Amino acid sequence: MDKKLHKTFIEQINHELYSSYLYLAMAAYSESIDLPGFAKWLQAQAKEETAHGMKMFEFLIERGERVELGAIAKPPVDFGAALDIFKAVLAHEKKVTGLIHNLYGVAQKVDDPAAAIFMQWFVTEQVEEEKHANEIIALLQRIKPDSGQILMIDHQLGKRE
Repeated sequence: MDKKLHKTFIEQINHELYSSYLYLAMAAYSESIDLPGFAKWLQAQAKEETAHGMKMFEFLIERGERVELGAIAKPPVDFGAALDIFKAVLAHEKKVTGLIHNLYGVAQKVDDPAAAIFMQWFVTEQVEEEKHANEIIALLQRIKPDSGQILMIDHQLGKRE
């Protein structure tokens, strides 16, 4: 595998694991402000991000590449109101989308069809990730932050498996 592509994969694994860590921090914060449904949704998101990182990890192993993991940065601990949490989710997902597009582009540039095809799934997945965050933001923007309707949304988000 091309050295630049390998390095970019290693960096993306770190980004995916950081994403998981970030969503766990958001989940912990959501619990602290009595939004257990938000916390459950964010915990499920954290698991999904870990799975994404592992998918890349396994791809590198299957290609006979060595995987050297770096330190995962500490995420923030405070996130504000429910709407602020999901604005942060969307901003983070947009950042990840850019990173995924970059990795896909590197795979194309170095003419590694297997890596480019592998990355197509992630490109599609990021469309879904941003869509979900946008949908939740739209719901939260329709209600008053201090209304009981937040509990209805919390209950709805808690149904995520």
